[in-house]
Amino acid sequence: MRRTTLLVLVLLSALVGLVPATAADRAVGHTRVFAKVQSPGFPAYVHVHTNGRVYAGTYTKPTGDSLRSRVFEYTASGTLLRSWTVPGQDLTAPRGVQVAASDARGRLVLLEKSRGRVLTLDVKTGRFVVQATIPDLPGGGHPIPNYATWGPGGALYLSDYGQDVIWRIPAAGGTPRVWFQSARLAGIAGFGTTGIVYEPTTRSFLVSQQTTGDPLDLLRGHLYRIPVRADGRPGELRTVWTSAPLDLPDGFGIARSGNIYLALLGTNQLLKISPAGKVLASMRAEGSAVPFDSPSNATFLGTRVLVANQSAILGNTSHHVILDVEVGERGAPVFLPATSKLR
Repeated sequence: MRRTTLLVLVLLSALVGLVPATAADRAVGHTRVFAKVQSPGFPAYVHVHTNGRVYAGTYTKPTGDSLRSRVFEYTASGTLLRSWTVPGQDLTAPRGVQVAASDARGRLVLLEKSRGRVLTLDVKTGRFVVQATIPDLPGGGHPIPNYATWGPGGALYLSDYGQDVIWRIPAAGGTPRVWFQSARLAGIAGFGTTGIVYEPTTRSFLVSQQTTGDPLDLLRGHLYRIPVRADGRPGELRTVWTSAPLDLPDGFGIARSGNIYLALLGTNQLLKISPAGKVLASMRAEGSAVPFDSPSNATFLGTRVLVANQSAILGNTSHHVILDVEVGERGAPVFLPATSKLR
């Protein structure tokens, strides 16, 4: 009997090495490839849907091709299921599409770069609907809707990478209106406003900024907080955290603890920042065969964050992947009010 028990234990010990490690077995900071992103590559924000699937859009080369952007759908384990090609893009202009959110009907909310449009995509029917077009402001640059979040009343709030504005689209849909505008959101050489997330517990928005127009602060980015007043108007913008030169803060995710996981596109890091703005850790794709190369977001999936590896500068197609980083804590629930439906 004792020999049989010993034999079973030996066999089980041998089998342990054949079983893939679970998330709980991974060290904090351990990184692996979640999925390879096909042509046209240059993956944008990774969105985790309430249906359990993962979606990512793509940008295209800054110059030299006429490929349309695509939206890819993956399982929660990274298997590619299907994709959609974005219609109506201006093929003579820089192109890109960001899967920014999903609405209460389950449609994806897409931000399209070439024409400055907000679209929805019904993943059941494949139907695209243009919900809004972001206007050019007098004296501003070309509008580039970059990130989006649902906010108070089910309205959609958008950052604009090309103009120093945060836009608001009513819950029922309609014309985008300027909700907040500040010279502190004006980026240098086009490196403007990036991530935006609404926190209902603090009734405020966190907003990331790659660079600012302040001559004493040109190459530094920021993480800002904008409170929402009782009348729905923005309160005073304040700085939570300031980056090092050329860090180029991009998208971010928020943990249940309030910690913020922020991708630095310029210096290829993923930072863990406390709610008070203290840097707690810096992660650099430890263990991954593919290094961080212009990481552009951090989206929670369980205790991991999914990061779009854009390779925006080098354009290395072998680096066009979604990376999976174990962070050891879970994300805060995504704010998705029942009124978040647009049209």
